[in-house]
Amino acid sequence: MKYPIKIIIGLGNPGAKYHYNRHNIGFLVIDALAEKYGASWQKKADRETADIEINGEKITLVKPQTFMNSSGKVIPSLLKQGLTANNLLVIHDELEKPFGKVEMKTGGSHRGHNGLRSIMEQCGADFHRLRFGVGRPQNKEDVPDYVLSNFGKDEVVEPLIENAVKMIEEVI
Repeated sequence: MKYPIKIIIGLGNPGAKYHYNRHNIGFLVIDALAEKYGASWQKKADRETADIEINGEKITLVKPQTFMNSSGKVIPSLLKQGLTANNLLVIHDELEKPFGKVEMKTGGSHRGHNGLRSIMEQCGADFHRLRFGVGRPQNKEDVPDYVLSNFGKDEVVEPLIENAVKMIEEVI
């Protein structure tokens, strides 16, 4: 199934200390897309953007620089360009999926994910998502520390990122 994607937003937190965190998998996947297509990042006030072309379609990659809980702040300016939620693909970490399970989904709830909540506040829930499973800690109170911790040595992420890039290419 092809999606009318014009913008791909990778969710994460800016700054080197967050780079390899579970919560930053959106940034890691979008960085892999930019690298594969030879794009260079342009800094703007609240985001970094890069333009690529996949299967003949011009796509703008976006990394919000507002921290995860305020990711939706980039949405109003995108919607002013005539885009709709249906033109967005958001890449995010997913606690409800086991580590390494990657899947596409359209719509749904935020299930407590503050980055998704922030985006939904700006454009509703009818955007496309690439959900990257990071697993869940046993205790709910450990979730904040868990998502802000780095992937473990036994969690080999690079092949999964490559798989996520292929999944994106298949739907555009």
